[in-house]
Amino acid sequence: MQLNDIKPAAGAKHAKRRVGRGIGSGLGKTAGRGHKGQKSRAGGYHKVGFEGGQMPLQRRLPKRGFKSHLLKYNAEITLSMLDTLGADEVDLLSLKSAGLVPAMTKVVKVIKSGEVTRAVKLTGVGATAGAKAAIEAAGGSLAE
Repeated sequence: MQLNDIKPAAGAKHAKRRVGRGIGSGLGKTAGRGHKGQKSRAGGYHKVGFEGGQMPLQRRLPKRGFKSHLLKYNAEITLSMLDTLGADEVDLLSLKSAGLVPAMTKVVKVIKSGEVTRAVKLTGVGATAGAKAAIEAAGGSLAE
């Protein structure tokens, strides 16, 4: 192979479309824009969501709810996850190292889903009322 043999891959390079260069090119006269109207003009188009002056859909519908920017720092784990973890003492660091919660997490809460069979001591981890009752029934405890 020589430097002068190198060529781009087949189909990688193609000629630029030259519009308005006569009838024989197939893109003469209206240059592929059709006839008249806003879309045929230079610089003539509309912004996204524009409906010709009619009130756009995103403004006709009511505003509803919001998404908390703090949500990415919150996580929840189930009772069954706690059981599979198999640790006697659980804190935020142990949950992160086990991969049960994302690394960015700052607040973790245990929810009542599944069941816990072993005594687990939670440190710095919250729990719902039902989950707290289930943990204490299994002989565990919570220390906030």
